[in-house]
Amino acid sequence: MPHQPRAKTVDLNQRASHGDAAAALALLEQSMARGHQRIGLLRYLRARCLGAMLEVRHHDYAQRVTARLSETALACLAQEAQRRHQG
Repeated sequence: MPHQPRAKTVDLNQRASHGDAAAALALLEQSMARGHQRIGLLRYLRARCLGAMLEVRHHDYAQRVTARLSETALACLAQEAQRRHQG
């Protein structure tokens, strides 16, 4: 997947922050394609919270990323996800 223009990513982030599940899913797909870990997991959590149509491969990706993180890193990431979700 070629890199999207930054403006497109910014737009998707704005839409996702306003509750757009499709935008959140698009950001997750982008992270998966680029091999992101931390940001990918944050995007997975946001998509999940927004009720995006996640597939088994999305859950598998999140599980693989989570398995690589220390307990401390995972706890910090969970706090960041919660902070972002609360706005």
